[in-house]
Amino acid sequence: MRSPCRALVATGSPFAPVVRDGRTIRISQCNNVYIFPGVGQGVLTSGARRVPDTFFLAAARALADASPATRDPDLGLLPPLDDVVPVSRRIALGVIADAQRLGLAPTLDSEEWTRRLDARWWEPEYAVFRKRC
Repeated sequence: MRSPCRALVATGSPFAPVVRDGRTIRISQCNNVYIFPGVGQGVLTSGARRVPDTFFLAAARALADASPATRDPDLGLLPPLDDVVPVSRRIALGVIADAQRLGLAPTLDSEEWTRRLDARWWEPEYAVFRKRC
């Protein structure tokens, strides 16, 4: 029998899933991992000279649209970290659309914005360190 209690749990650091009542619950990481990279890329790509609060609302809506829980209530509220790049891109495009709506970016079609985002996109690459004996 499923527990009647429900909770939203998100942390600033990654944690292993928790098993409760035979159910595995994924703990979401909810800090800068999705919103800030997407907002930053959206601002840079759009050329917006200021960052109004509505950019963060657009980012939150794009992240909410990517929620696995919208497809299955037993899944996590936030997408898995493996999806950080496509979700961040989705957020960037949401920010660009808001910048365009506010007159902070030129009026271009979504294909052109996607092309410009692709040209500017950056992903970190981490060096592998090995301990020397």
